Amino acid sequence: MLLRLHHLAIITSDYAAAKRFYTDVLGLEILAETYRAERDSYKLDLALNGQYLIELFSFPSPPPRPSYPEAAGLRHLAFAVADLPAALQRLDAHGVRYEPIRVDELTGRRFTFFTDPDGLPLEFYEI
Repeated sequence: MLLRLHHLAIITSDYAAAKRFYTDVLGLEILAETYRAERDSYKLDLALNGQYLIELFSFPSPPPRPSYPEAAGLRHLAFAVADLPAALQRLDAHGVRYEPIRVDELTGRRFTFFTDPDGLPLEFYEI
């Protein structure tokens, strides 16, 4: 029945900062950018290696989403990387803070967590 993940939708409180983060810092490609005047809202379609991945939305005054560690719901968004230290150098170059590198006890792979401008938890996982 399911074919693949189509996209993830993210609502940001600061469109310009989020757009810069996902394109300049993470390197996602812009497929389309739409402004809807009737909603005072932007929609930015982003791809990774040509595959449509994220819809980034802005809305006037979105309510904050409460977040608690280990709460039910989406925990984080993980990106696979081939070279974790190189990926972290890119974050360093943009002043993005991240947690110390950990090792997955089940796979032996290295990973770390960081956040987007709205505090959405993101992960780099070395494959």
